[in-house]
Amino acid sequence: MKLDDAYTNAAYIPGGADYPDRWAAQAAAFRAGARCEIDLVYGERPRERFDLFHPNRLAKGIVIFVHGGYWLRFDKSYWSHLAAGPLAHGWAVAMPSYDLCPDVGIAQIGDQIAQVIAVIAARVPGPVRLVGHSAGGQLVARMTAPLPGAGWQDRLARVVPVSPVADLAPLMQTSMNGDLGITPDVVASESPVHLPVPQVPVAVWVGGAERPVFLEQAALLAQVWDVPLVTVPDRHHFDVIEDLAAPDSDLTRAVLA
Repeated sequence: MKLDDAYTNAAYIPGGADYPDRWAAQAAAFRAGARCEIDLVYGERPRERFDLFHPNRLAKGIVIFVHGGYWLRFDKSYWSHLAAGPLAHGWAVAMPSYDLCPDVGIAQIGDQIAQVIAVIAARVPGPVRLVGHSAGGQLVARMTAPLPGAGWQDRLARVVPVSPVADLAPLMQTSMNGDLGITPDVVASESPVHLPVPQVPVAVWVGGAERPVFLEQAALLAQVWDVPLVTVPDRHHFDVIEDLAAPDSDLTRAVLA
């Protein structure tokens, strides 16, 4: 398909194929020493589970990290180590899994994210902060639009989409769409660039060494929503999120600002 290469990341990152195994190993090692609850239930489907990491004091609130993978791959178990930054500042961190395409559509995944946020917010008092990477960036950005019955939105303090897929239309020109099932209706309802301007603080994050389409997507969202855009020099699509593991990184501070 016309845009397959444009949305390919691993082939343009040195050692790109090694990153998933590295993430999984770092995450497992982190969980082994963390104060955490694993596989908490938020729905009836097997993947409707989340992990909750607790700081060593009363939590200031909750940071929820939503992973990427083009809505096609990965789960919560690859990212546990990214909780380290917010935890060090006294914030609890939750990481959900969700169903993947083509078993469900992108809109249904969005419904799952709204559902898990409600469950997490009921467990952890205080402000709610969302950070999501790639497809997860689309999902957390989607959560800024008014959702019927979502009382937790009154507690939503900040959203940081990292390398987000902000406009789904170009993905209709990729072979992935055979599984994603994106249609013009899905583009209109699920693309953050077509949603109302958020009433909560948002900062868009992207790596300076990312593929041009991701730089364009991030810039478009920041422009349409009139929110800050931070471009991190020399960071690519796979390592731009790693700073969330560092307590004093700019990304961690942006999420907690």
